Amino acid sequence: MANDKTTYRIDGFSCANCARTFEKNVQQIKGVEDAQVNFGASKITVQGAATVEDIEKAGAFEQLKVVNASGPAPERQSFFKKHRMVILSAILMLIGFGLVIYYGGQNPVTTGFFLASVVIGGYRMFWTGLNNLTRLRFDMKTLMTVAIIGAALIGEWPEASVVVVLFAISEALERYSMEKARTSIQSLMEIAPNTASLKTQDGIREVEVGDIQIGDTIIVRPGEKLPMDGVISSGHSSINQAAITGESLPVEVSGGEEVYAGTLNQNGYLEIEVTKNVEDTTIAKIIQLVEEAQEKRAPAQQFVDQFAKYYTPAIMMIAVMVAVIPPLLFGAEWMTYIYQGLAILVVGCPCALVISTPIAIVSAIGNAANRGVLIKGGVHLEKIGQSSLVAFDKTGTLTKGEPHVTDFEAASNRSREEVLAIAAALESHSEHPIAQSVIKYAKSEGIRYSKIEINKFKAVTGTGISGEMGQHFYEIRKPDDDALSAQYQDDGKTAMIITEDGQTIGHIAVMDELRESSRPAIDKLHKLGIQTAMLTGDNSNTARTIADKLGIDKIYAGLMPEDKLATIEDLKKEHTVAMVGDGINDAPALATANVGVAMGKGTDTALETADMALMGNSIHHLPFAIGLSRRTLNIIKANISFAIIIKVIALLLVIPGWLTLWIAILSDIGATLIVALNGLRLLRMKE
Repeated sequence: MANDKTTYRIDGFSCANCARTFEKNVQQIKGVEDAQVNFGASKITVQGAATVEDIEKAGAFEQLKVVNASGPAPERQSFFKKHRMVILSAILMLIGFGLVIYYGGQNPVTTGFFLASVVIGGYRMFWTGLNNLTRLRFDMKTLMTVAIIGAALIGEWPEASVVVVLFAISEALERYSMEKARTSIQSLMEIAPNTASLKTQDGIREVEVGDIQIGDTIIVRPGEKLPMDGVISSGHSSINQAAITGESLPVEVSGGEEVYAGTLNQNGYLEIEVTKNVEDTTIAKIIQLVEEAQEKRAPAQQFVDQFAKYYTPAIMMIAVMVAVIPPLLFGAEWMTYIYQGLAILVVGCPCALVISTPIAIVSAIGNAANRGVLIKGGVHLEKIGQSSLVAFDKTGTLTKGEPHVTDFEAASNRSREEVLAIAAALESHSEHPIAQSVIKYAKSEGIRYSKIEINKFKAVTGTGISGEMGQHFYEIRKPDDDALSAQYQDDGKTAMIITEDGQTIGHIAVMDELRESSRPAIDKLHKLGIQTAMLTGDNSNTARTIADKLGIDKIYAGLMPEDKLATIEDLKKEHTVAMVGDGINDAPALATANVGVAMGKGTDTALETADMALMGNSIHHLPFAIGLSRRTLNIIKANISFAIIIKVIALLLVIPGWLTLWIAILSDIGATLIVALNGLRLLRMKE
């Protein structure tokens, strides 16, 4: 069908400009409605009818090879085979210079070697450049083609040869830099095994993960990686979940607990019931999100794209003016100023400018992903670094989200066992973490409640629960202003009362343990100059106690979900706000914040609702993500500034007539190399 979308992996991209040219070529294929290239992930998504042959023909100018994204990665070529034409071109150039020295000048023989060097090393560039000229498409290869042809026409064969060889080396360095940046993403693809041990009635057999169905049981032995997401049906072990969460410390798992593909089973024999198909596993979603993230360009990258669109034609106009105006108006030497114009074309090549941003973005997103921080695009990477305030949900974010009952008191005229049974029966109809803590406490006290019948059960988010038993109406809700509840709240506990027909018959207090990582993370945020706020449905006394323990700046207590949204909107009037929550109850606030950061150990909600996800279910990587963002922005700004300054300096050399093709190409290749290496530094940034 025409609306079908197919994604292909591309091998052979040499530069971002070439990727855009390829994208336009594919869009012009008959039957193709749209095509989008993801340069960072080396992929193209095609909507419409197009064969692999059609797509490869569109990429013939770069000798691009296309394989289906679900297929194997292209076979790696040896260094010599990959760069054989550049090496041969360089050898011919060196022979040419050797003969120039031997003969004491140029002659037909030396010109032949230089010509061979130019043709062998630059024929792909010439083909693309000439094709671009016929379509009035001006990119770096167009500039270089015109410059080299011009140099040859005025007899500067040695310099034409040098320009070809050094430009080819520059392209190779650019390609290497992007491949290096992509390595962190490609390493994710190799985390989960391709086969699994399937348990059947006839025994255990090895099968491809694509053949496993939901509900099948797989066997994972000690030391093996889990091939699929699932729930443990039998066994106990320690699992290293670094692939998902970025945490190297293993976690203990046993029957009924969820586990993820790509994680390492350390020491136990496990039987796992598969809960997701291979394309829906958490690690598969992570890879998809990270690759899509590279496609979402940051504002800095959008600026560079727009700048380069007008910059290249402007450089060509300046080159023509330098080559023509002095000889025509002032009687200057034609050959001298044609040479200067050609040098301007070379120095104006936008290689360094175009590559300054994507390498930094891909490196940063890949580094973050390997630490369990998913950033869904360059725009979010940029915004998180601009945050001046981070707002946190309390339960499950700053705390572990596993409250336990600390106090239970029945009214003096009621039996403790009776009131606790009523509370447990009511809470058994709720999925809230506090409900589970009350049920667990009742069981530990030996209370029987399962036969108590509840009618007209109702749960109101942020308020409490209610139901009828016999002729009586019961509630478990936030307390009125009574002394015992106030005492619990002063101790940092969450207090609730149990009422029968409006009369209090019991008090419950629960406490949620703080995460060990919360205080250090808050301290690091303060050192970064970022204010912190806590948004919670708890009462102000409990909220203040927890905020004091963590050093949080602002407290907003007693909030319903809609109140959290309104609070975020108010905070945005003075701050760039990042909101951190569990991705479920806090979804409206996450969507409203400038950057929504979801907690969640690989949960689908965390992956889908927010701009960022902390896969380790802990905020301790958040300061790292903000620091990484700020460093990325600084590197991008430095790269853009450096690339422009180098070109301006080289162009100013035209005034005294000092600009040569040698200086032009060396400034271009030098700038490209420096901005590429500067961007790759983000791969090595640590906590």
